[in-house]
Amino acid sequence: MAGPEEEARNRPKGRSLRPLLALLPYLRPYRGRLVLAVLALLSASGLMLALPVAGKYVIDHGFSQDGGARINLYFTGFATLVVLFCACAALRYYLLAWIGERVVADIRDRIYAHVIRLDPAFFEVTRTGEVLSRLTADTTLIQSIAGVNFSMVLRSLVQLPGALLMLAITNIRLMGVIVLFIPAVMAPVILIGRKVRALSRASQDRIADTSALASESLNAVQIVQAFTAEPMLTRRFHAAVESSFATAINRTRVRAVMTFVTFVAVFGGITFVVWVGARTVLAGGMSYGELAQFLLYAMFTATSAGTLTEMWGEVQRASGATERMVEILDARPAVRVAPQPLPMPVPGQGRIRFEGVGFSYPSRPDRRALDGFSLEIRPGERVAFVGPSGAGKSTTFQLLLRFYDPQAGHIVVDGVDIASVDPAELRARIGLVPQETMIFGDSARENIRFGRPGATDAEVEAAARSAVAAGFLRELPQGFDTFLGERGMRLSGGQRQRLAIARAILKNPPILLLDEATSALDSENERLVQQALDQLMQNRTTIIIAHRLATVLKADRIVVMDQGRIVDIGTHEELVARAPLYARLAELQFGAAEAPRIGATGS
Repeated sequence: MAGPEEEARNRPKGRSLRPLLALLPYLRPYRGRLVLAVLALLSASGLMLALPVAGKYVIDHGFSQDGGARINLYFTGFATLVVLFCACAALRYYLLAWIGERVVADIRDRIYAHVIRLDPAFFEVTRTGEVLSRLTADTTLIQSIAGVNFSMVLRSLVQLPGALLMLAITNIRLMGVIVLFIPAVMAPVILIGRKVRALSRASQDRIADTSALASESLNAVQIVQAFTAEPMLTRRFHAAVESSFATAINRTRVRAVMTFVTFVAVFGGITFVVWVGARTVLAGGMSYGELAQFLLYAMFTATSAGTLTEMWGEVQRASGATERMVEILDARPAVRVAPQPLPMPVPGQGRIRFEGVGFSYPSRPDRRALDGFSLEIRPGERVAFVGPSGAGKSTTFQLLLRFYDPQAGHIVVDGVDIASVDPAELRARIGLVPQETMIFGDSARENIRFGRPGATDAEVEAAARSAVAAGFLRELPQGFDTFLGERGMRLSGGQRQRLAIARAILKNPPILLLDEATSALDSENERLVQQALDQLMQNRTTIIIAHRLATVLKADRIVVMDQGRIVDIGTHEELVARAPLYARLAELQFGAAEAPRIGATGS
């Protein structure tokens, strides 16, 4: 699979260099270092252009019959210039590399801080992999052009005209020959380089195919093994790798041709210039030192021209990367914070009111997830939402957390329309225990502390005890400090669920949203955790997506939902008697087994 550097090299080019102007705000805080780097660059370039002149004097005078007494002086001067040049070049490299690293770190911080605040509507139309690619491959390319490559471009921009000027001063006739050879060197680089870039993008597409296949299969490795699909996926991955290999070899073949043509042109040109120069020296038209000086300036000219040609493609790709970075930074959440958000009352009461709420997901605008949904939930009340898959139960959670705003109606919490409050303040008073728990790649202690980052170790452990999680956590190799693996792979489903409950207990919110928090537990642990939840739900408003009969029977009210509407509201006995949909669900699922499930997908 490709790393960020290889992926970055094969990114498509920008249509113009204008997007690079977006980097200026990130460079501005470090303008002092940038000025110092430019001064070091100018000094290094000046010293480099002085070296051939010093070399000329060493050759012409140091080795002459009467130069023996001064040879030490000439070599000392030459060595001093070399040391000064190396010092300035090293300082330039360090400063510009530092700026590149610093700028890309700031950009990554900015992108992550922006993306993590975007609402789910953004991720409905944007792949997470694309966001990660912009955080890695695109910023890596920006890093190179803002740092080391930028240093090379600046150096070549100063060195090329300087070397051409010194060529003219040294020998105007030979300079004309060099100028004629420059197009011969540049043309194959430009023409064949376009083909190489096209093949590089094709190669990157093949690499992306292998990466996507590997990522998808490894994230579902247990399913793959359960269905004994390893041979099939191995063959599929092998085919993708072979396709990537064939494309890469084609790219390498063309690049080898470009290298051959370029080297022949460069060394052929140098050989021709040396031949002409040697004839000029033999004819008495110039000295050996002048010839050496001229050849060094010719090499500087060729090197600078080649660097600028190569870097032009990098600059264009950096422009494209910057353009994509700006696109993602320009993305704005559909859920907007009011210019002057209203404060919510303190302490929170937990009163909730849905007023004629109508909502369709952005990806499904023609289908109403909620339609004319009206419901008032009193402080401290326990309400169970019941209905078939797709009835809109989970949508109420999404709207109450203000991940989306309804297209019609209002949602009021503690007397304040949530559209007029800061979503962060609203979510701070809501605890969520989803059916599918997300465990982060961290210790058990930090996973629980996620519910309240400022909690002490004692409070974390107390929450774990209330969620009946302390026992199995202490048995882990490092106890609460044990690393749980990616997505909590070292824990069972029931253990992950208890960690989620511990988070909610630690958060201690006035409103609880439970997507059947005990659905993944065995009967004994379900009983213990239910006791903890019963205590936690005291004096708190609780909305539960109900999958089990025990939950339904303990609710103060049961809301039966279907196709985004409320069908009926009542107790279990009342609904069995008068609500056909609820009666059918109860007959099919409640009567089949002890602690059966209802609407198990959570819709």
